[in-house]
Amino acid sequence: MAERKIRVLIAKPGLDGHDRGAKVIARSLRDAGMEVVYTGIRQTPEQIVNAAIQEDVDVIGLSCLSGAHMTLFPRVMEILREKKAEDITVLGGGIIPHDDIAPLKKEGIREIFQPGTYTEEIIRYIRENVKPKGGGLDRGAGS
Repeated sequence: MAERKIRVLIAKPGLDGHDRGAKVIARSLRDAGMEVVYTGIRQTPEQIVNAAIQEDVDVIGLSCLSGAHMTLFPRVMEILREKKAEDITVLGGGIIPHDDIAPLKKEGIREIFQPGTYTEEIIRYIRENVKPKGGGLDRGAGS
């Protein structure tokens, strides 16, 4: 049975159309050996959670530059709880004022990465804090 890779969904909630940073993170996580799904821009919290469940991810990485993070990030957490998928680790990034970090963590966002964070720091955080579902074993066909 093959070891299962950490699966990450990178998403841009809301009307924010700037996704260069999200694409850099997605590529860096992929290059670090993780399986990455990028949903593209302008996703609703419902679309993000549904994609995360369908793709059986371990992590959701939310990127927001529009200033709507205090509405969109908690909504993602609310839907995850409604769908009994709160075992998915949610990380946030983008332009997040320092004063908003503690309230977001209280909502369940595990960590916030601000501009200037090295991709290696994000990779290290995920590896140290997220275990692939199924104990790291591939649950695919034939396993």
